[in-house]
Parts: sequence; C-alpha cells; structure tokens
Amino acid sequence: MSLSLSGGALGVAQAVRVSREAVYRAVWRWHFYAGLLCLPFLVTLSATGALYLFKDEINATVFASRTVVAPVAKPLGPDRLIFEAMQAVPGGTPLSYTDPTGPTGSALVTLAEGPAKTLVYLDPADGTVLDTVDRDSEFFTVVKRLHSLAYFGPVANGAIEVVAGFAIILVVTGLYLWWPRGQEGGVVTVRGTPRRRVWWRDLHAVTGLVAGGGLFFLALTGLPWSIGWGDQLRQWSNAAGLGQPTALWANRPVSAVPMGEVLATTGWTMRDAPVPQSTAQAAAKPLGIDEAAAILARMGMPRGYELSLPVGPTGVYAAAVYPKDVARQRVVSLDQYTGRPLVDVPFAALGPVGRAIQYGIGLHLGQYLGRANQFAMLAFCLATILLSVSAGTMWWKRRPSGRLGVPPWPRDRRVAATVTGLVLGLGALFPLTGLAILAMLGLDLLVSRAIRRVAA
Repeated sequence: MSLSLSGGALGVAQAVRVSREAVYRAVWRWHFYAGLLCLPFLVTLSATGALYLFKDEINATVFASRTVVAPVAKPLGPDRLIFEAMQAVPGGTPLSYTDPTGPTGSALVTLAEGPAKTLVYLDPADGTVLDTVDRDSEFFTVVKRLHSLAYFGPVANGAIEVVAGFAIILVVTGLYLWWPRGQEGGVVTVRGTPRRRVWWRDLHAVTGLVAGGGLFFLALTGLPWSIGWGDQLRQWSNAAGLGQPTALWANRPVSAVPMGEVLATTGWTMRDAPVPQSTAQAAAKPLGIDEAAAILARMGMPRGYELSLPVGPTGVYAAAVYPKDVARQRVVSLDQYTGRPLVDVPFAALGPVGRAIQYGIGLHLGQYLGRANQFAMLAFCLATILLSVSAGTMWWKRRPSGRLGVPPWPRDRRVAATVTGLVLGLGALFPLTGLAILAMLGLDLLVSRAIRRVAA
C-alpha cells in the first residue's frame, strides 16, 4: 500500500511539473512574440522620450540663442511683437502668440505661409527677431513626431497603440517568467560573464524586475494619445460627463473646429472641445490682441500661455496654458469684440477621468514632481533600452543557425490554448493590439502547417 501511495504521489508531482513547464513554454512563446514586435519601437520611444523629458533644459542651453533673453521689466505688447514677426516673414499670416514663460523667456509668434508654418522667436524687450524656424523642422517637433510615429502617417501612428498594448503583455508575461522557481541566480543577481548567455538572461530578468512597473506605467499613460483606444476613451469620458465639462458649451454658438486644431497646448481632455464663436456685430470693432492679453492677465492666466487670433467675424481669442503644475492647466476663449469670457475651463472643472489622464500624462512627461519625476522617467527609458538590448543579445546567442529561434509550443495543446486565450483577453482591452495578436496567431498557424507539410 505504501509503495502504491508513494508511486501515486510521484506521478502527481511529475504531472504538476510537466504542466508548469507547459505553461512556462506557452508564456515564453508569447513573450517572445511581443518582444519581437515591440523591441525596435521601444528603443525609439525610449530614446525620443528621454530627450523630451528635458525639453526645457535643452531649449535653455542648446537653443538658448532663441529662447533666453536678458531680463526685461516692461516687455512690448503682443501686437507689436506680431508686427515685427510679420516683417521677418513677409506674406506670413499670424496664427498665434505664445507669451514668455518668465522675465528671461522669449516670445513666440506662429505664422502660416500656405500649408507651411513658421515659428518666429522674438526678444520681448524691443521686438528683435532672434530666429525663424520652420515648425516641422524645429528640434522638439521632430522628436515628438518620431515619438508618436506621426512622421509615417496614421497607420504608423496606430502602431503606437499596438506597441503599448504589447508592452503591457510583455510586462505581465515577463513577471511570470521571472518568478523564482528554485533557481540560485537570475532573480536579483546576475550570473556568469557577458560572454555567456545566462549573463544576458539574468541581466534581462533583473532589469525587467526593476523597470517593469515603469514600462507598464509609461505604456498605460501613453495609450490616451493613441488614435484608436485614446480617441475612444476621450469620446466615452466626455459623453459620460467624466472628461471635458460639456455643460459649459450648452446653448452657446460653437464652430465645427476642435480646440486642438487651433492650440497646441490644449491638453488631452480638451482637444475635441469645439471652439466657441463670437457674436458678430455690424458696428463693433475687435478689441485687439493687446487688450485680449490684458484681460487674460487680469483673469490670472499663468505665464507661457498660447493665444490664437480670431479667424473671421465670429472667431475668438482662444488661449491655453500647459504648465508643469498640472493643476494650473486652463483653457479660455474670449469674444473678440467685447472680451467677455465665452468659456473658461480651469483644471478643477474637468471630470475625474479627464483629471486622472492629465495627471498621468504629466508624470509621463516628467513635469509634475520636479527633478525626481524627470530622473525616474529617464531611468525607466534607459532601463527599457537595456531590456531591449539584452533581449536581442540573448536571442542571438540562443537561436539556431539560420533559424528564427521561436520558443516551441508545449505539447499539451490545452495549455497553449488557455495561455493564448488569456493573452487575447489582455489584447481585447486594446482593440488594435487584439487584432495584431489574432494576425500573429494566424500567421503562426500557417507557418506551423507549412513546416509540418515539408517535414512529411
């Protein structure tokens, strides 16, 4: 009897071990697939994101000739500065004026020449033109568009959502693969030397343990800017009254132009808000941009705001500010004839979802908690690059010569189907990621069948 019980216990233990190994292989395969798709994008996203974290510092040093001026006690008004900018770009139509962020900051005027837009930096003390730059060539515009893949069209921009979704899958599956299973190293220590694959495996695992939470956070807070999931989230939160305060637009004339098209600093929550309209009056004259700026100052608008000029008789002076202190974000629209505030949306007026998203974006950009926030996000960016490099090196050392080296499916198809179902469940949270998972699964099945036919 004792021998029988002992043999049964050994059989159960062996079955459990085989089952765990099968789950491990299935999770490893999906971790490999997610990494295969994500790694090139994660390196680009991390490098450009690391640069953007220090936008103000880089502008104040590398580009100080156009962004930093001598302190000025009494700057020129926006009207005079716009005039000087128009002299520097003959034929340019002024679109917006950006207020200096402080006594040593330059003013910025954006002008349109057909489809092109030109940035003119000016000394607010006397209107001296410091520099003119094509907006699409400005350094941080390039960095931002590389970060979002906007340079490569909407399809490539949609890939950001796919990558963010797969990054979350990478973190979840990576945590399972890292989980200690009695091994002596590779949990919080690195074994061997760089010549050995185990060193790269342990480096990847330990770095993932430290940086996985950061990567998860960056992916989650970056998703609101995606063209699929992010747009749907904004529309849902606005419709539910949890985003922009739509009641402020009730019974007021509005245009068909969204606020995000006239102001670059609107912020995520207010991008789709319609620009209100002024009440056109036959004998009335526009109050002028100097008076509009004076009204904003009296309203307590923080420095560094962007102010767009009215277009047509029903246009408005629309202003937005996006300071590092998330709670000071604000959007204001003034009637161009009376200066009356048509819409005034401080941060506190946003719904709970809108505020939460804006806080997340502020942390993502390293803007909310000072240097600690900046350097924490920088550490996560650098760790993500290290994760990508160690993963690539580990795969290169492991792969068979002339083959891709995809981890094999477990023999137990039920385990493979269960793990795949869980991955699909995660992907279903992000539609484009879910479609990519289905496409990869279909391709995997086609390739597997082709290999079996060749082998037969």
